[in-house]
Amino acid sequence: MNAVAVGPLDLTACVDDALDVQARAFGLSVEEQRVRRGIVLRHLAVPGALSFGATADDGRLVGFVYGVPCDRNQWWSTVVEPYLMRNEHDDWLDDAFTITELHVLPSHQRLGLGRALITGLTDLVDNPRTLLSAIDTESPARSLYRSLGYRDLARRVRFPSAARPYAVMGAPLPLLRLPQASGATGN
Repeated sequence: MNAVAVGPLDLTACVDDALDVQARAFGLSVEEQRVRRGIVLRHLAVPGALSFGATADDGRLVGFVYGVPCDRNQWWSTVVEPYLMRNEHDDWLDDAFTITELHVLPSHQRLGLGRALITGLTDLVDNPRTLLSAIDTESPARSLYRSLGYRDLARRVRFPSAARPYAVMGAPLPLLRLPQASGATGN
């Protein structure tokens, strides 16, 4: 396996590469990629939007994460707010940073890249907490998020056009780190 560098990414410049990663990791059709391209570019225009990438030494993007400061008027917030209100967690929508997408190629999963991407990105934000949504099933992604300090704030959240329900998860910043073994380096 090639070496992989994790760091800030100009996602606007490589949006198509990122959508290819997302399609392979999450299973998107060509039409879904086309629609998401416009959404990603619109998100990246939000003040405070940040992105990180995992790039192999051959220059290939193998993972990415991006997010925006939470705004109650954003589409995502308007969908999740009633679910958060039911659980008395709607205050999480204030002064939070929302992780919009996090994807790693299947061939590069379980190597610590997702952890390195999300912690690297959130270490750059000034907000005291972070939110994200994930498919509401027990999965490696949900396990990763829990290990970083995320907890369920709402479950069985229904997004329009999404076939499966989602969970909204939140964590205080900075995210938790795994204890390092003596002499260990990296993620």
